[in-house]
Amino acid sequence: MDPQPASSFATLVQRLSEPGGDFDTDNLISNERSYLHVIPALKAARVVGGAYVGVGPDQNFSYIAQVRPTLAFIVDVRRDNLLLHLLFKALFAQARNRAEYICLLMGRTVPDRVESWQDAALDKILAYIDGTMPNPTSVDSLRRRLDDAMKKFGIPLAPADLATVDRFHRTFIKSGLSLQFESRGRPPRSYYPTYRELLLETDRDGQRWSFLASERDFQFVRALQARDSVVPVVGDVGGPHAIRAIGALLAERRERISAFYVSNVEMYIFRDGGFARFAENLSHLPRDRRSSIIRSIFGGYRLPESVPGYYSTSLIRPLDSLVDGFESGRIRSYSDLVEGVR
Repeated sequence: MDPQPASSFATLVQRLSEPGGDFDTDNLISNERSYLHVIPALKAARVVGGAYVGVGPDQNFSYIAQVRPTLAFIVDVRRDNLLLHLLFKALFAQARNRAEYICLLMGRTVPDRVESWQDAALDKILAYIDGTMPNPTSVDSLRRRLDDAMKKFGIPLAPADLATVDRFHRTFIKSGLSLQFESRGRPPRSYYPTYRELLLETDRDGQRWSFLASERDFQFVRALQARDSVVPVVGDVGGPHAIRAIGALLAERRERISAFYVSNVEMYIFRDGGFARFAENLSHLPRDRRSSIIRSIFGGYRLPESVPGYYSTSLIRPLDSLVDGFESGRIRSYSDLVEGVR
């Protein structure tokens, strides 16, 4: 797929987006330590290619790296999530490899001959980050460079938007690899993983799958970003427009959904009485029998996929099981969804 001009990227973002909402967290990184436990199941089910839809920050890149879609959409009710992904997009554009990407994200000086880090183990790259400190002058220069890059994407950015991106990036820089998920007005909980732990996380068999664990996986995501094929969308997955607009676009392109990463959003949708709209939206996504939904479960559910010591459980289910289960009346509560549908 040839690179699109920035105006095409911006037009697509605008076409798919709907008015934003609010959530009580900046959500700069995930709080789902179990997020990579599903990768072997994704591979066993041959969930590959097609289009990917996900919510939240950069854990999506690790799923994208394994699913290898032709197009990816990151949908979130918060416009701030779109701004965060514009920052990530600018970092991918500036970075030649994993080592440079994580240095730029963390505001660290890029090592000399960074190309020689191409095959470096992730532990070595993270040890370099831990052993260096950000230089304020260099950080200010980097921030200006990234702002200039983001402006070229064609999405209108008000001064307040740029200030939000600056705050997000400086949070990564200040906290480094010890950064944790945090809700507004509440400190991080003890079981929330650090960014370091998320990057070094494995599946149940000890295999690392983070998009920064493999140069090949990183370069796949980087190339998809360069083709403007990772599209941040402002929208509620149970809302009136975004998911249906994505479905219409996929139908136009004769493409199907391969994976939909929903995190634990379904819990909130049930709580707010919007699950019927969510299920209806999913029914409009072109799909096949391999199309799958990836979800994270919190709150004491003990499932076959649960692992001792992990507060979250990540699992994969056929997308049809949700749509058909709701239409048939088998899913009427969050517990039905979590415990009863396979």
